[in-house]
Amino acid sequence: MPDILESVEDRVAIITLNRPESLNALSEEIRVGMRDAITKYGHDNSIGCIVVTGNGRGFCAGGDVKTMAGRSARVFEERAEQIRNSNNIALLMNNVPKPIIGMINGVAVGAGLSMACACDIRIAATSARFGSGFIKIGLSGDWGGTWTVTRLIGTAKAREMFFTGDIIDAEEALRIGLVNKVVADAELRHTTMELARRIASMSPIALGYTKKNLSAAETGSFEASIELEAVHQARCSQTEDHREAVAAFKEKRKPVFQGR
Repeated sequence: MPDILESVEDRVAIITLNRPESLNALSEEIRVGMRDAITKYGHDNSIGCIVVTGNGRGFCAGGDVKTMAGRSARVFEERAEQIRNSNNIALLMNNVPKPIIGMINGVAVGAGLSMACACDIRIAATSARFGSGFIKIGLSGDWGGTWTVTRLIGTAKAREMFFTGDIIDAEEALRIGLVNKVVADAELRHTTMELARRIASMSPIALGYTKKNLSAAETGSFEASIELEAVHQARCSQTEDHREAVAAFKEKRKPVFQGR
């Protein structure tokens, strides 16, 4: 079986990490598959939303510790470039114009935590567990986790998570703002896909510019955000999708967006 699975339902692309025997620890096939799938679906006009999840009891247990000895033996420059290439997947998730939902079905540790936090929205099962994990194996963190986690939960809690490597449960993750919602394991897929379909039914162009606005707001000034909003709003106002929405409002029907 391949280490990553892909499917499409109702304009929602589902990317599933598929190494359940290792709690979906990262393999090179997963890294390449994630990069290719996010690139493909992130720019596909027939896709409105992307869901990332894991097969089995884990979302992603992070890097495969069993293979780390061989990787750490490489020369410094080669190892740094390898990590950059892996980290660029999180950057890609942030930059593509499609909203990405993390369907967190189990443990999300190390790079798995960082992957979850690179998603725009996180829906967690009650069985989900979260932790940085890096410090416990003598590492400092990758996949952008120190950046995304800090912005999600604040400096104090992020430092606590990364300095201790402690695992927190889904309810604590919800309390501190790491995830958007916690649902029973049996309801996870239904709840996630229901939200994904709602988002996917919106205008793809407007979704893309909205994601750009929100990403810029994390680090930019108020003035810069207002200027970006003006440009993006003007662009969206000239689309066929906007004209369709106005017509649908007048006709009291649901708009049908085409991404034009």
